[in-house]
Amino acid sequence: MGTLSRILILLAVVVLLGGLIFVVTWDIPPPTQQIEKVIPDERLPR
Repeated sequence: MGTLSRILILLAVVVLLGGLIFVVTWDIPPPTQQIEKVIPDERLPR
């Protein structure tokens, strides 16, 4: 395996790990909009 391919593989692993760490630590705010749905009586079990 050549030096260039080793560097590219190492770079890809570092980018993937960095992206994974970013997604895991990202504090995504919860949605604040209220959702209301009307369910017809025919869909409810009796």
